[in-house]
Amino acid sequence: MKLGAIVMDCGNAGALADFYAEFLGWDKSVQETAGDRWVIVNDPAWKNTPLVFQEVSGYQSPVWPAETGRQQQMTHLDFYVGSPEELEEKSRLAERCGAKLAPVQFSGDWRVFLDPAGHPFCLIPIPAEMMKL
Repeated sequence: MKLGAIVMDCGNAGALADFYAEFLGWDKSVQETAGDRWVIVNDPAWKNTPLVFQEVSGYQSPVWPAETGRQQQMTHLDFYVGSPEELEEKSRLAERCGAKLAPVQFSGDWRVFLDPAGHPFCLIPIPAEMMKL
């Protein structure tokens, strides 16, 4: 079984989709159904779950990390990289595309970024022993 899509709320679906399309090197398209407009960023090889962006009127960026007691809906994406060099390369690319390093980081080699809409995403190195599986 494979997850169908990840839906992310935002205030500017087109701009956020542009960020992820550039960062991931994926294709962007727009679909309209029954008056709803969806912006989709899809892996051209169809090997990964597509990202679907829904524009929400009055959208407010989430807070990372969440404030105590504050209820918020947050999509958290994890992107796995295969080497320390790739982690550095993808980190630089994320910043060039408009992401910001999050003010709170996990311990270890993980990097937490905030996309232009404030959603957190992680770049996570895959341990060498896992690459061999």
